[in-house]
Amino acid sequence: MIKRRPVFPGVIEMNHQAGWRIGCNVYLVHDDRAWALVDIGYEESVDEIIELIRQMDFPLSQCRALIATHADVDHIQGLAKAKGILKAPVLAHPKAVAALESGDRIKTFAEIAAQNVHLEMPPVKIDREVVDGETIEIGSQRLEVWHTPGHTDSQLAFRLGNLLLSGDNIYRDGSVGAIDAHHGSDIPSFITSLQRIAASDLEWLLPSHGPIFRKDDRLLNATISRLQGYLKLADFGTCAPDWPLIEEWDRELAEGRFPAGKAQPA
Repeated sequence: MIKRRPVFPGVIEMNHQAGWRIGCNVYLVHDDRAWALVDIGYEESVDEIIELIRQMDFPLSQCRALIATHADVDHIQGLAKAKGILKAPVLAHPKAVAALESGDRIKTFAEIAAQNVHLEMPPVKIDREVVDGETIEIGSQRLEVWHTPGHTDSQLAFRLGNLLLSGDNIYRDGSVGAIDAHHGSDIPSFITSLQRIAASDLEWLLPSHGPIFRKDDRLLNATISRLQGYLKLADFGTCAPDWPLIEEWDRELAEGRFPAGKAQPA
């Protein structure tokens, strides 16, 4: 048996527990013997994670849930394997169900041909859909479900007292989860989700990647301001709801204008 290394009472992060980086952050939330996992990571990491759980003296039969923060392959590729071992129900937002149950390799980022990413995405049956405002009970622990779309349409975060298991909403350096049309990114929704986090009385953010950090309103507000700038930039393609330069360009074409500083032909 190995000593448990909780990051907060009732919360163990599996990379921190192991002492090396296994993959994305996987949070084990527990109360005495009952426990649940928030995300699981890649399929290849499942055996290592479950063995760590066993060595910490958590009964495998007491796993109450395998919870998906969202349907990205680096978070949930191992769900089907973990479910087969633990016989635990899988929970996800309704907008993640189709991608998870069909093993959609495009929406989950398992297939990105342009970057030579070709991963398997084993389909997994979702046993319970969870939406904003619901509560997930793990013994006496209560995870309050927050739907925080933006990175994906299905992104969930989970409040536990003054903690937020915050998914890919924001990281300690102020960056956010990838914004990409293929998996349902939406910049206005992302801004709203970050504003919700900023307006809360939370004290700690426990992200899905990188270190845990204290909630910093200056960091959040700077990130919100940056994303507000994305709303009108072509950089973000169809994720940007507007590109004023197009309207300006159309007017200049219609009016026959020449570039500033360039003389018109005689």
